[in-house]
Amino acid sequence: MNPFQKTTEQSSNYDSLEHMPLHELLANINNEDKTVPLAVEKALPQIEALVSQIVSRMRIGGRLFYIGAGTSGRLGIVDASECPPTFGVAFDLVNGIIAGGDKAIRRAVENAEDDAKQAWIDLQAANISGNDTVIGIAASGTTPYVIGGLEKCNENNILTGAITCNAGSPLALTAKFPIEVVVGPEFVTGSSRMKAGTAQKLVLNMISTTTMIQLGRVKGNKMVDMQLSNDKLVDRGVRMIMGEIPVSYEEASEMLIKHGSVRKAVESFDRNKFEL
Repeated sequence: MNPFQKTTEQSSNYDSLEHMPLHELLANINNEDKTVPLAVEKALPQIEALVSQIVSRMRIGGRLFYIGAGTSGRLGIVDASECPPTFGVAFDLVNGIIAGGDKAIRRAVENAEDDAKQAWIDLQAANISGNDTVIGIAASGTTPYVIGGLEKCNENNILTGAITCNAGSPLALTAKFPIEVVVGPEFVTGSSRMKAGTAQKLVLNMISTTTMIQLGRVKGNKMVDMQLSNDKLVDRGVRMIMGEIPVSYEEASEMLIKHGSVRKAVESFDRNKFEL
């Protein structure tokens, strides 16, 4: 078996970037980005296996946690923070934790990712339990903060998953359900916020979206439980109602205001009134 190698750290397929014309820079970055969905496709069986586990635990009250450092941690926070407004779930159902705490969302915290003990402390502060799932996110697959957190979860019988962009990494070997999306060298050597970050974002989208669909948070293809937090979403909600039942825009708007969600508005509708 070959020793572990970080393909994300290997030299770029391109050189002399500073001398490359702008149109060529953009075209080459785009060409590299095109390879990411194909790498994700190869990991679909791994993604499916993890999502199945997450759903079964959420159905009995479990929560989902993402832990990561740097770009990986920020991506986890983005995905977690978008679940409540999109699917109308509680704010603590999907959680993103970043090495260095919330201040690390905007600015790097020196050496935070090297502390192998801190992730477990952070998870305990969130009252982690046996029904929960913890997914470690690290493009390199070697981040001590993430690996240490998953090791403690394993010791405490908490389900662990991982998203990494190197095959056979220490992180993948630690997680019970690893997802390995091997994207290869970055356009700028070692800049894993690029292809690796895109791959992680795509996988996170898949995990949270399919989980919420499986939990009944989507009807047809609509976000019927979305939070009505701005005028755009209110208008979208009104039109969703109109697409489900025979009412005018004004009637749908009144129903949405009264019931507070698309789902409740549609469920309140008495179809008998419109039967001929």
